Amino acid sequence: MLYRKHPRTGAEISVIGFGTSYIGQAGEKAIEEAAVYAIEHGVNYFDLASADADPFVPFGRAFAGCRDKIHFQMHFGANYETGKYGWTGDLEVIKRSIDWQLKSLQTHYIDFGFIHCLDTHEDVDNYLKSGALEYIRQLQQQGVVRHIGMSSHTPEVANRVLDMGVLDMLMFSINPGYDYKQGTYGIGSVDERMSLYRRCEKEGVGISVMKSFSGGQLLDASTSPFKQALTKNQCIQYALDKPGVLTILPGVRSKQDMAELLQYFEATPEEKDYSILGTFAPQDASGVCVYCNHCQPCPMGLDVGLINKYYDLALAGDTMARDHYAKLEKKASDCVQCGHCNGRCPFKVDQMARMEQIKAYFGE
Repeated sequence: MLYRKHPRTGAEISVIGFGTSYIGQAGEKAIEEAAVYAIEHGVNYFDLASADADPFVPFGRAFAGCRDKIHFQMHFGANYETGKYGWTGDLEVIKRSIDWQLKSLQTHYIDFGFIHCLDTHEDVDNYLKSGALEYIRQLQQQGVVRHIGMSSHTPEVANRVLDMGVLDMLMFSINPGYDYKQGTYGIGSVDERMSLYRRCEKEGVGISVMKSFSGGQLLDASTSPFKQALTKNQCIQYALDKPGVLTILPGVRSKQDMAELLQYFEATPEEKDYSILGTFAPQDASGVCVYCNHCQPCPMGLDVGLINKYYDLALAGDTMARDHYAKLEKKASDCVQCGHCNGRCPFKVDQMARMEQIKAYFGE
């Protein structure tokens, strides 16, 4: 397992987490087995927006004795009173649901208390009017909620809540389809979505990724918006390369599903390479570095993707990006303008020109 440190909390978070949308269909024994298997293999981040109530009690058993090693996302707005998932903005229902979830999980605290699924400005207004956010903040003052997060599919709405200064985590839908405006949740332009990811990294807000496979659509040529199937490894790598991303939360249905996801760590760079997306990218994505490093290896040893990433973050106002850039062994000034990267870039980025811009920006 690989881990990424949350820039604000210092928590080491597994880059592959456990999404619970489908696990309730497996039955209690299989749910517990899948959770135990995940923990044994280093998974320590669990999203609890399940499609039904079934996972909570077996999860509580699975986490007994290791709760301090696990991070939960618990959603203030997910309601399980009927046994199935329901969305609610009613504060009293939210309180009952959270109490039930805590008891079922045999825990007294929530690592990340999430403002649940706000996709429109009306959603935000109603959530604030209901007192739900104030309730989360009260629980944070009491130590029941350690940190506050939010789930959304809409960059504009996510930015509005980021402006409030309450978030430490954002759960956002990131995959090539949505980033290229394909699919139900392909909301916002390429630039708008990338700006959101960069803002999160700049401000130390971690991103947990939902819908990394677009509900499985990207894995099947017949349902993919690109008319060509991508693999799980390609989708995982794509999301992990985005600024701010700490963990991917694919929906897990069984222990076997988790085992398949963990094969990512055994995959070759070629199996993770998503540069085929360059043939699908819309016009407004052409010439935009996505940090895929398909241009590697650089004859001079430059990490072209990372150099571009620190430059873009610095332009977005991330003061730490300049420090990170300064610590690179090879910088833009080491570029000899051989053109190797330009010839290999599937997104048609003029990296030679970029290296000159970056060199000038950082005053090399």
